[in-house]
Amino acid sequence: MSSTAAQENTWSPLQWVGAVVAWLWVVVPFGYGLYQLLIKIPALFG
Repeated sequence: MSSTAAQENTWSPLQWVGAVVAWLWVVVPFGYGLYQLLIKIPALFG
């Protein structure tokens, strides 16, 4: 692989920020929903 091909595969800082924001956009609501589910499970079986 040439050095130009390696440079094309690197992410800019803006792309890293976008990827982190996108993951947080998914993970935070999913984590909250999972937390709420764990809180409500005992009521289903209790």
